Amino acid sequence: MRLRPILLRTILLLTLAVAGAHFKGAAAFAQEPQAPAAAQAPAAAQAPAAAQAPLADTPFDQATKEIDKAKVQLTALQDGVKQNADNDDALVGLATKADELSRAVITISVNLRPRFDQIKNRLAEIGDPPKDGQPPEAEIVTQERNALAAERAQINALTGDAENLSITVTKLVNEITEMRRRLFADTLLRRTEISVSVLDDAGSAFVHEAREFSQALSSWAAFVWKFKRFPMFAAIFLSLASALILLSGSYRLFGSYLRRDEAVENPSYIGRLSIAFWSTLIRTLALSVLLVTSFFFLNSFNVLRPDIAPVIGALFGAIGLVYFVGRFVNAIFAPNEPHWRLVRLSNRGARSIGYCLLAMAIVNALDYLFGTIGEAMGSPLVLTVVRSLIAALIIGLILIAVSFGKPMLAKNGDPDAPGRHWPRGMAIILRVIGAGLILTALTGYVGLARFVATQLIITGAVVVTMYVGLLSGKAISRQESFGDTFFARFLTRRFKLGPVAIDQAGLVVGLAIYAVALLVGIPLILLLWGFHVQDLQLLAYRLFTEVRLGGISISLLGICTGILLFAGVYLLTRWLQRWLDGNVMARSHVDLGVRNSVKTGIGYLGVGIAAIIGVSAAGIDLSSFALVASALSVGIGFGLQNIVSNFVSGLILLVERPFKVGDHVVSGTAEGIVKRISVRATEIETFRKQSIIVPNSELINGLVGNWTHRNKIGRSEIPVSVAYNADPQQVMDILLELTAKIPLVMRNPEPHVEFLRFGPYSLDFELRFFLADMGDGMAVRNNLRIEILKRFKAEGIEIPLPQTDLTIHREARPALVDAGRDLANEQENSADTPMEEEEQPVRQLRSKTADGNRKG
Repeated sequence: MRLRPILLRTILLLTLAVAGAHFKGAAAFAQEPQAPAAAQAPAAAQAPAAAQAPLADTPFDQATKEIDKAKVQLTALQDGVKQNADNDDALVGLATKADELSRAVITISVNLRPRFDQIKNRLAEIGDPPKDGQPPEAEIVTQERNALAAERAQINALTGDAENLSITVTKLVNEITEMRRRLFADTLLRRTEISVSVLDDAGSAFVHEAREFSQALSSWAAFVWKFKRFPMFAAIFLSLASALILLSGSYRLFGSYLRRDEAVENPSYIGRLSIAFWSTLIRTLALSVLLVTSFFFLNSFNVLRPDIAPVIGALFGAIGLVYFVGRFVNAIFAPNEPHWRLVRLSNRGARSIGYCLLAMAIVNALDYLFGTIGEAMGSPLVLTVVRSLIAALIIGLILIAVSFGKPMLAKNGDPDAPGRHWPRGMAIILRVIGAGLILTALTGYVGLARFVATQLIITGAVVVTMYVGLLSGKAISRQESFGDTFFARFLTRRFKLGPVAIDQAGLVVGLAIYAVALLVGIPLILLLWGFHVQDLQLLAYRLFTEVRLGGISISLLGICTGILLFAGVYLLTRWLQRWLDGNVMARSHVDLGVRNSVKTGIGYLGVGIAAIIGVSAAGIDLSSFALVASALSVGIGFGLQNIVSNFVSGLILLVERPFKVGDHVVSGTAEGIVKRISVRATEIETFRKQSIIVPNSELINGLVGNWTHRNKIGRSEIPVSVAYNADPQQVMDILLELTAKIPLVMRNPEPHVEFLRFGPYSLDFELRFFLADMGDGMAVRNNLRIEILKRFKAEGIEIPLPQTDLTIHREARPALVDAGRDLANEQENSADTPMEEEEQPVRQLRSKTADGNRKG
């Protein structure tokens, strides 16, 4: 009896060991003295309960935890906003987190909606509790109703908390936006007193900063050369490889647009625009990739120290800025190539304006670089103010000097001739801007002057480059303009495209250039005007995921996804149609009409499924259109009833198949071969190759004759008429003999000849025979008529002509006879010739006329 408890404990321990369960006091349990079986039973019964996993949280519990977590995050964000009220970078990060929190809170409410709908539907099924005087309901129903009502109240309360939390987060986001706007304005409009003491302090600070930076740079360079030599060369190599890959790919795709052909003396307008835009964009992007990847790899390989990293980043930025302005000047003004120039400037004017723009870019780049060095070295603010003051003054003086130049092209159009002055309005604008920069800087608003000077150079260059890109896209998309480009010639050779396809491709290429110019230019301008990368990411996210039009929320990303899914399912449907038709049904020798019906049905089904998938993926709530649909239903019922009738009739024709593609039908005045059965109408091609479009409803409601409904067997007839002197039996034998020689004539039913009637001037027969394919009837009848005519001539059987007897009675027409006698007398007197005797009472006339349309 003691063996049983020991066995139970052994099995229990093995089970716990395999399951990995942990029980407190398991060792004591294993070492305690043997207990009776009755005492061990409760332990064995409790073990499964202890090993049972905890129940999963309900959606309500999960939502409650997420709400509590969101409240904690909101409190942290509010504290962070208070602590970083003067730090724009920190506020950008907090705004991004607040936006993520807002979306998370909205997701909580969305996740509770299915459960709320379930409760609502279940309560509607249960119904209201019984009123006074009604029979009581079951206790279980009352308990379920109370439990559901309580859960619904909890969900409503939790949803209310989520809405309040979302409102609070939205207010916090707006507060951060207002703080950033105010901080930006304060930074620009901050005024600093400019005096001699300020300049002295700035000079002393500059000497100290230069000494400290020289020492820091020397120590860093020595450290890198001694300990980080290989990582530095690896980073430079990887950066050069990335830039070369981009540049080589760009030259491979846009090589003809990156360099000017000196042999071309008179380049087209579209050629000048394209080279100006693509040479500036591609080469600047290649250098940007080199600089960005260099900084990334140097920082990733721990080559840069924290105090040197910002300086290297500013140096790379300055190099990129100067290079971009240099490429811009060369692309737009072409100082040494006047025939490629996009503006009407003289050679001297193009060079002078280009040098001035490049000088202003260098001044801005150096100001930005020295400002970053000052921040890294911890220099005083006065040094930054004086540097910005000097930069603003230099740029203002350059603008004033440029306004007195003569850059405009001479009237004779010679670029080497001395130029003309600026247009008066342009010269005044340049002087006003230059003087405004100098005055603003000298009055102490150095930050505003520096910002305006920077935007004049960089933003102006970006805007003009983007404008050139838009002009290039417009020129390429113009009708019959794309065909002269290198890319169009390549497409023509590679894909054998015709002029119409090339012209359509030009429109697509033009739209693509629009997209490139806008997607590159607009983000750069926003970054230059104080936006951060996180701002652009948030803006793009909102643009593609949630665009509100009134009470409707539209997701551009969802719409694009829906369109792609619709196109994918539609293409899959088309492939399935071709595969079934060309492989399955063609190999099975399925009738052509059945194949067409199956193809059309699969097409309708595929388009319907594609539309449902596309609309679902786009996230469009069709319930929002329910009211509009109900309002339009009456108009649709009256205005589109014919279209709906034709559509339903087309479905009936495809399913019932009273006729199919390839059938010979007769409908009203239309007779021909069915070529296509579509949604609205059926196309019938007559034997004169005329296409007649017949609405499907007319074919359903009207009388339609189908010569090939069940099969293509049909009877043909040839009428034959012979003279009365012919032997009828001989005629019948000849006709049957000739018919027997035609291979296409069926032997069962066998041909036969009918003796139809005794005609007014002939014996009428009809040769009747059957053909396996009605389509061969015309050729067979034609050949038989030729053979019959030959055989009748050989046998001497006459095919009579129609005869008519005309009898004129004199007594019946006295007036007519007198008139004829008078006319004869006049002719006799005038011509002096004898006339025929007219005393005969009756004159008979017999005429024979050929009937060209007689039968046979």
